[in-house]
Amino acid sequence: MSNAVLGGIGLTHLRVYQDRPGPDGVHAGCAHIHALTPEAYFGISGEGAIELHDLQSGYRRLPIVKGTFVQFQPGSLHRSVSTDHLEVLAIMGNGGLAERGDARIYFGEEVDNRPAEYERLRNLVSSGMDGAMQRRDASAVAYGELMDLWRTDKTTYFAELKRFYEVHRTSITVKISLFRNAIEAGPVAAGWKALSNLEALSRATSLIEPGAAWSNINEAPVVLGMCGELRQIEKLDFV
Repeated sequence: MSNAVLGGIGLTHLRVYQDRPGPDGVHAGCAHIHALTPEAYFGISGEGAIELHDLQSGYRRLPIVKGTFVQFQPGSLHRSVSTDHLEVLAIMGNGGLAERGDARIYFGEEVDNRPAEYERLRNLVSSGMDGAMQRRDASAVAYGELMDLWRTDKTTYFAELKRFYEVHRTSITVKISLFRNAIEAGPVAAGWKALSNLEALSRATSLIEPGAAWSNINEAPVVLGMCGELRQIEKLDFV
């Protein structure tokens, strides 16, 4: 029996940063990208939006309120925005792999060219909420410059998106084995289990695991993430 969330997905209760607005006057998280992991938001309460940037469509802003479901593919630069205390259920493919290395925050080209500075900014969150806000602010400044390109120079805008994706892709190739293990243990294992249950239908065997029920009895602590305050549902307890 597995204590992983069904389907090999990752679930997180996300409260988008609301403590203070960034330098652009917006309550938001850090713009960032995943190379492998799709993600979705289901609105729980409040109001806000997800801002998306991809090489096919460019910039889109999708409103989120209670009951809204938005899903997007890896390769989309995205930023969570709160206009009125937005809280969502964040659903991630690959068992939440984006929280384990498949994510890169957008700080702009100058920072990407200085790996030590990127790591310094990324790790500001280790000092608590003030550090998380400083990190978000640094990302917001670069994000504002990207939005200026969207409004004034689409060619350079798309070139910058492509550059950033390539920086992230090349930076995580050293983690391919780690990612493969996580994917095989999560969604791949869940798929094989589903096929095993399907095959069991033709046999006189029970495909039900007696008394199999799990719950997050012991809530995970709040973590300061890229988008906001996160409470992840990681390991479930057998009940």
